[in-house]
Amino acid sequence: MKILVAEDDKFIASAYRVKFSNQGWDVTIANNGQEVIDHLKTFQPDLILLDLIMPVLDGFDVLEHLHKNGPNNIPIIVASNLGQKEDKDRAFKLGAIDYFVKSDMTLETLIDKIKQHLKLK
Repeated sequence: MKILVAEDDKFIASAYRVKFSNQGWDVTIANNGQEVIDHLKTFQPDLILLDLIMPVLDGFDVLEHLHKNGPNNIPIIVASNLGQKEDKDRAFKLGAIDYFVKSDMTLETLIDKIKQHLKLK
């Protein structure tokens, strides 16, 4: 399984890479929203894990771009420090399938949710 992780915090991105790689998943890291869009030109992930607060293009910009231009078949889970209802509603309206506030989740919880969404055991 291939996951595109959009995360500009190098420590968090590294933690995702280690935990997801331990699951046997192929992980590609994008450090900003523009890199997400650039990667999708040549890389077809099974899932995108998207931060919202990033340089160049933020996560909302990425969601809007994908909502308008595709691809629309890739499940997107948001993992952000933004926890307001308006942020969550906006992300879901733009196509996110799940939303986590980073401080409220463990990596194990996130892995379980990814497996649930992708119907993995």
